[in-house]
Amino acid sequence: MPPTPAVPGGKRPTLADVAARAGVSTALVSIVMRGAKGASAVTRERVQEAAREIGYRPDTRARLLRSHRSHLLGVQFGLKHPFHSDLLEGIYAAAEPSGYQIALSAVTGERGEQRAVESLLADRCEALILLGPQAPASRLTELAGQLPVVSVARRLRPSVAGLEVVRTADDEGARQAVDHLVALGHRAIVHIDGGRAPGAADRRRGYRTAMNRHGLGGHIRVLPGGLSEEEGAAAARTLVTAGPRPSAVLAFNDRCATGVLDIFLRSGVAVPGDISVVGFDDSHLARLAHIDLTTVGQDVSRLAGLAVGRAVARLEGDETPAGEHVIAPRLVVRGTTAPPRRVTG
Repeated sequence: MPPTPAVPGGKRPTLADVAARAGVSTALVSIVMRGAKGASAVTRERVQEAAREIGYRPDTRARLLRSHRSHLLGVQFGLKHPFHSDLLEGIYAAAEPSGYQIALSAVTGERGEQRAVESLLADRCEALILLGPQAPASRLTELAGQLPVVSVARRLRPSVAGLEVVRTADDEGARQAVDHLVALGHRAIVHIDGGRAPGAADRRRGYRTAMNRHGLGGHIRVLPGGLSEEEGAAAARTLVTAGPRPSAVLAFNDRCATGVLDIFLRSGVAVPGDISVVGFDDSHLARLAHIDLTTVGQDVSRLAGLAVGRAVARLEGDETPAGEHVIAPRLVVRGTTAPPRRVTG
């Protein structure tokens, strides 16, 4: 447990409090806390011990502001997206060794992207990392004209000047999923779409391309869906009540797939016995033992590392033209896919 602050009135300990505890000057405490030269090893140990005893922690952000740089990377993320949570872990891991801190701003049902970004700008963030942004390209171009901006998990046209793009090859991921299902013997494979969500068009195109390549153009079927469990559940109800029933489903993402699994369970449709299900993202949701979802994995560590790396490079004077960085996905086979009981078609 952290030490109880030994400061009258329960106030946050200050440099002066540490100095009084250690019996040295405030200036000497400042030298120790900044790691600067001018204090002996014995004095450093005494000051650090005093700081631990009273629970003092340096205000790193205040020090950075005094240096006229915040060293803050602002990250906009979707509060309800498990995949964004996974990306955040990777972003924190990549930022710390570079000497940068992370400021978070969430997009919720009541708080849109504009407010999320404005909050980060108000915090004096030096660069923005936007996870799955849905703002118009013109708005992203405007932001990129003010400070370095990295868009993660969305395809953008090269005309969006000054904007770094880091994304997965979503179309390739969908192709891998279809190839896996076809290899198991499936023919009637339905894709539950992601609508206008980032990556949806590429995944839809990858599904169609793979189905046609396997000679299954006549089995192509795309149902309206979305990012959430509720939208996946709505699509699954259609599959349960309105035939013909497919032997396999490729959902837009893991959340959507989880909604599909829930409706199938409630309706007595066995997975993978009656219908196989594949998600997309390999979020922590897919890895839960009771879900055990076959899914298309995105390389979270590399996506996060590239996003932070490009933001930091721009801040440190790298004049390489902004570009697009596309990462290959990988299929992760778990317990929701198996050969069909009978080959349809």
